[in-house]
Amino acid sequence: MAQDPGQIQRLFEAGQYQQVVEATNPGSPPDVLYTTAQSQQKLGATDQAAQTFARLAERPEADPWHFIGLSGRQLIAGNIDAAIASARQAAAMAPDLPAAHFQLGLALARQQQWAEAAAEFQAASDRQPANAYAHYYAGMMYYRANRIDRMAVEFEQFLKLAPEAPERPEVQSIMRTLQSK
Repeated sequence: MAQDPGQIQRLFEAGQYQQVVEATNPGSPPDVLYTTAQSQQKLGATDQAAQTFARLAERPEADPWHFIGLSGRQLIAGNIDAAIASARQAAAMAPDLPAAHFQLGLALARQQQWAEAAAEFQAASDRQPANAYAHYYAGMMYYRANRIDRMAVEFEQFLKLAPEAPERPEVQSIMRTLQSK
C-alpha cells in the first residue's frame, strides 16, 4: 500500500487505524511513523506505539523528529514533564513542523494546561490546515479552557475535514448542547 502521508492521514481521520498500521513499515517517512504510533495508541497497542516512537527517537538529535519520538515515548511512560521538554525542543528546532506543535499540545493536555495546549494545536492547524485532529484537539482544549467561541470554530473545521471520524458524534453532541443553551 502507498506510503503517501496524506493518504495515511486520511485513513487515520476515518478511524481506519489498523489500515494505517498495516500500510507502514520501519522505513516509512517520519510523519507516517508518527501517525502510525497514534493509530497504535488508538488501538490500545501501547507497547507497539512506544516502539514506533522509539524508531523516531533513533533519528539524529539534529532532526526534530528525534525529539517528537522521544516525547511520544515519554508520554506513554507517564513522564509528562520530560515529554513536554522534548516536544518544546522539537518545536523550537522546527517551528514550521506541525507535528512538533501537535505533540507539544498532547503533552500539555496531559498536564491539563488547556489554554497552552489549545495554542499548540492551533499552531499545528495553522501550519497544516487539513489536519482534522489538530482542529479536534484545539476544540477540546478551548472547550476545557472555557473558550467556547474558539471551540466552535475548531469543531466546525474538524467536522468538515473528517466526516467519518469516530469522534464525530461526540463533537456533534457538544455542539448541539452548546447551541441549545
